[in-house]
Amino acid sequence: MLASLFRASQHRRSHVLPAALWLAFGAAAAQDLPLHQRLADLREIVRVTPQRALPQLAQLEAEAQRGSPADLADFLIFSCDVQHRLGKHAEAIGLCDQAIAIGRRQGNPDLLADALMTKAYALFSLNETTQSHQLTWEAEKLLATSKDIGLRVRAQLSSGESYAEDGNFPLALNKIQSATLLARQSGDPLLLVLALRPLSKLYDQMHEYAKGFEALDEAMRLAEELHSPGRLALLKGAEYGLAIDSGQPQRALEAELSALALERKLDAGQMIGNSLVNLSDVYMKLGDYKHALSYAQQALVQGTALNDEHLAGVARLNIGEIDLAMGRLPEGKKNIEAGLAWFEKAGKKPDLQAVLVEYGEALEKAGDLPGALAAYHRERKLSNELFEMRRQKAMVELQEKYEADKKQRQIESLRQENQVKSTEIDNRRLQQRVWWLLAVVFGLASAVVGLLYRKVRHANAQLEEKNQELKQQSARDPLTALYNRRHFQEFMRGQQDVERPGKPARSGDDEMVSALYLLDVDHFKHINDTYGHGAGDAVLREIAAALRDILRETDMIVRWGGEEFLAFLPSVPRASLDEVARRLLTGIPARTVDYQGTTLSAQVSIGFAPFPLAPGAEVVSWERAVNIVDMALYLAKGHGRNRAYGVRGFGGADGASVEEIEHDIEAAWRAGRVELSIVMGAQPELRMVS
Repeated sequence: MLASLFRASQHRRSHVLPAALWLAFGAAAAQDLPLHQRLADLREIVRVTPQRALPQLAQLEAEAQRGSPADLADFLIFSCDVQHRLGKHAEAIGLCDQAIAIGRRQGNPDLLADALMTKAYALFSLNETTQSHQLTWEAEKLLATSKDIGLRVRAQLSSGESYAEDGNFPLALNKIQSATLLARQSGDPLLLVLALRPLSKLYDQMHEYAKGFEALDEAMRLAEELHSPGRLALLKGAEYGLAIDSGQPQRALEAELSALALERKLDAGQMIGNSLVNLSDVYMKLGDYKHALSYAQQALVQGTALNDEHLAGVARLNIGEIDLAMGRLPEGKKNIEAGLAWFEKAGKKPDLQAVLVEYGEALEKAGDLPGALAAYHRERKLSNELFEMRRQKAMVELQEKYEADKKQRQIESLRQENQVKSTEIDNRRLQQRVWWLLAVVFGLASAVVGLLYRKVRHANAQLEEKNQELKQQSARDPLTALYNRRHFQEFMRGQQDVERPGKPARSGDDEMVSALYLLDVDHFKHINDTYGHGAGDAVLREIAAALRDILRETDMIVRWGGEEFLAFLPSVPRASLDEVARRLLTGIPARTVDYQGTTLSAQVSIGFAPFPLAPGAEVVSWERAVNIVDMALYLAKGHGRNRAYGVRGFGGADGASVEEIEHDIEAAWRAGRVELSIVMGAQPELRMVS
């Protein structure tokens, strides 16, 4: 169920592996080697089994304190890495800060860059993504001319992964390919293995799966030649993720079984737990619940033994979903709620939202519609909280960027003013010395001032153009080019005059009203799971094109989130609302997408209502109107999908009962407090024709 959460949380750092290290762990601490060499050798052990480095840290600390500043900094960087991998990120950052201070005092760019990158990894684990990326890019600049090829490769790889996390895949590919080329030129096969793994991961993110497998195959050949089981285990784990995303569950299963066998030989506790969760997940996808349950239970035991609450929480979620799939509803809900409790305690809200979506779908499949509705409400509430958090964070970042740009413009303006003043002073001196050159000097000064003035105007024009471009981008969804949720919210704030108090809940059929339509793609997760996320993206783009064709140019069409779309129709006859829903239910499935030799199409469920809505004499806010339409949509999905439920009016409802309608619209409908219309779709099921 949730192996993807484990794959997303895996640390993105890698190190080069000494060839003989896996044969003799204790050899890494040989006293005749320099301290920095012993630390470098130990780093690969930390990558797989960080707890094994703790005794070595205790032995090396006194030696590091007695050594040179560079030795102490190396020890602090290594200690930072160990604490970070053990989940003690705050302690890790403190150690890295000490190493950074030493690097700056010594004027050692290589040492400083290593400390900055290590701190960036710890910040990334604390979801401080922006600061983590800034430190990574600062380290890359420091190493631009470094003779340490290994550090330069690491810096370019981390830089590329940072750009990928920002969604800039072209620049990410450029950075990682450059790192791979540098590793090839170095002649070090271990360094090349280090570079090929993130390259395959990037190809996975870009849905170029064949290239990803090609990079992994080369890396695995090198790892086998070098007798490096640790690297081979990591590469097998990467093959699992690539196979899952490309729709090859059997290949994913074989890769993860191989990884688990290698990890058990290495006694790599955390990696074993990760593989057990992945195996549980892939066996569920294959419908083999017996093996899925066995591996999930092993993962729970492993998480308990390691005192890893994250691993134990994910294992309980998988056990719960398997229980639901096998018809054990009470046990399944109990286990899933136990797993959810850990995510809530840990504050991992994005992961919790994904869990709640799958929880609701699993309960729906198990026939527990009230439980599915409760999970749906929890997910919606959390979704709104996350949206508000992201909005506030974006506003802060925009404000900080604006202030930085403003400060830069002020500095530039002062510089230009100083240039002008300097020119004027020079002119006055020239006037005193050579009066007959006055005209020439004055003309030169005027030319300089004019040039500066034109530069300022040009810079302001460019800034205005960029602002307009950013404003347009901020209003559109990048995948479908439809308006995004933020733009719709800003638009509705300007529509407050539409919500006139005293407007009746329903008038004659000839009355012109506005309308809200909320659409959700039926069985969209099945498309992603079966054909991959690239197919899902293609279906969403085709639905967006269908909405543009079916609706009017004056209608506002919004990608509401995920596979949901919202349309706001101004000035339509009340009597035509059902017909619009019917056109949507018929027109969208009629569109097909050819994806890798497969013809795909999808159906939708719809909730709709006239706008504004007014139970009694008081008009409800547009936010509550959208929520009521949302409840109508969920009613359509709960009653079989491929249909639309529309709010026609309110029977005996008043403002006080709106909350009751929002909470359970079906009960309100059956009690006669809300009047609904039902429009059925033409096709009964999701249609996917090979």
